[in-house]
Amino acid sequence: MAVVGVLLAPGAGADRAQPALVAIDQALAAAGHVCRRMDFPYRKTGRRTPDREPVLLRAVVDEVAAFGADSGLDPKGFVLGGRSMGGRMCSLAVAQRLVSARGLILISYPLHPPGRPDRLRTDHFPALTMPCLFVSGTRDSFGTPGELEAATATIPGSVTHVWVEGKDHGLRGTEQEVAQVVLDWIRSRWRGRRPRG
Repeated sequence: MAVVGVLLAPGAGADRAQPALVAIDQALAAAGHVCRRMDFPYRKTGRRTPDREPVLLRAVVDEVAAFGADSGLDPKGFVLGGRSMGGRMCSLAVAQRLVSARGLILISYPLHPPGRPDRLRTDHFPALTMPCLFVSGTRDSFGTPGELEAATATIPGSVTHVWVEGKDHGLRGTEQEVAQVVLDWIRSRWRGRRPRG
């Protein structure tokens, strides 16, 4: 059974200790995989306002390189992703070919700002050729199930959607459920088992 390296980035209002990321890290480690949770530069310096996109993307690139060096695993074979902005930055870095990834984990993907469905964050979706897992609440104000499914139809890679009934963008209280979904998806992709949902 191959060890999968997974890099996770947090949402804009959180750091690497975000409960969902910790739960995923623990579940993957228990299954024999290697997970790394990163922080963006603005959080490392104690600021609350996210850096500009180029700085965030550079942080992903640097973390992938450091993760590869520290783990001894091939960084081109990592699964990348995270929550909200963190997952989006990972997907952008892959789409722009700044890094490679064998898959993407996108939890509460911020499809558009709340109340602004005209401002879609999907221009890079057609460049995503790897398997993608989207885990979102059915009441997420950053994108309804219908909006997200329509948008992800432009992704060439295989797309798996898992919906958490009644939950909003924060997915609070579902950390263990989300971690199990991620673990099941990784097993289905790289151990021959079918995903849930």
